[in-house]
Amino acid sequence: MNSKYAPLFEPLKLKNGIELANRFVLSPMITNSSTADGHVTEEDELYHARRANSAPIQVTGAAYIEPYGQLFKYGFSVSDDRTIPGLTKLADAMKKDGSKAILQLTHAGRFSNQAILDLGVVYGPSFMELNVPVKHQVLPMSKRKIDAVIRQYADAARRAIEAGFDGVEVSAAQRLLIQTFFSKFSNQRDDEYGADTLENRSRFGLEVIQAVSDVIKEEATEDFIFGFRGTPEETRGSEIGYTVDEFLEFVDRAEEITDIHYLAIASWGRNIYQNEVRAEGPNKGRLVNEVVYEHVKNRIPMMATGGVNSPDKALEALDHADMVGASSPFITEPDFVNKLEEGREDEIDLQLTIDELDDLKIPRAAFKDIVRMMDYGEGLPKETRDELRALAEDK
Repeated sequence: MNSKYAPLFEPLKLKNGIELANRFVLSPMITNSSTADGHVTEEDELYHARRANSAPIQVTGAAYIEPYGQLFKYGFSVSDDRTIPGLTKLADAMKKDGSKAILQLTHAGRFSNQAILDLGVVYGPSFMELNVPVKHQVLPMSKRKIDAVIRQYADAARRAIEAGFDGVEVSAAQRLLIQTFFSKFSNQRDDEYGADTLENRSRFGLEVIQAVSDVIKEEATEDFIFGFRGTPEETRGSEIGYTVDEFLEFVDRAEEITDIHYLAIASWGRNIYQNEVRAEGPNKGRLVNEVVYEHVKNRIPMMATGGVNSPDKALEALDHADMVGASSPFITEPDFVNKLEEGREDEIDLQLTIDELDDLKIPRAAFKDIVRMMDYGEGLPKETRDELRALAEDK
């Protein structure tokens, strides 16, 4: 191994005793190869089995906890017990070489595009009328609906445990439902979940964390992993939906509820780990990850993500993190980490040709609706993204 990259291969021990061999994480990526009702397919199993040795922690793509929270047409469902047999096969495939398999639990809220197309309506903290992908309404969640969704998160955690996953991750990043409750942009409520105080904006997310934590304590083993994914600052141009300081206060409150075994930082765009704080104050202009890491270091292992598609970028991201998460590079180079550890970084190849599909176990219809997001983040070379786009269009 090139000694330059040695920090990426230092072991890391989580608070629950799990020891990780290196600092890499296979981050969530939806292949869009499940069935239309969210069941795991053989293609899903083969894809994940091929990457079972890619990183010591592997997080699934978004598993929706109810149909009204479905973002992608062919994504995983964890919304009822019928999904457990397929999820068990998925967990087994991910774990076959000793990696820890984490099921990401999500509800996309007002961004549940597939729910909009299938059901004509979605839910969020407040009423909205929107035109994308089609004209539709966002219905404000009643207290009864809020309670139901919290139960659905808890039920999803129970299913993950029963399916044999080593952990779950609650995602409140990238405009998913939990984030929209926390945001002053999208939360216009005036009740106990409303935008008037940080405590009220935090309430829904913290109640979800409490419910999931309760299930873990009752039904999982002591080394079960509980991860949390968030976007530390919400911006819209020069406007701020919430600040990094507010996010960190939320994280502190979450840690009072339960042990958070890792905190993953995520957002939209290129090179997310290089994002700078935009809100006015003493941290303006500093790296978001630097500010967050200073706050949680030695308490909660932090994962940097977004644009980590080379060894040097991984090393740079680790400056202000304990782990680095990557998703797109593992599509075309499942052996990225192994090659780096063996000193063969010059053999890492993110290009893709049609002839490699069988070896890489990439489904022919994979990444439909996802390639445009890859375009935004540029995690893979343009030529590779074009190949994936052509495959999706041919299906």
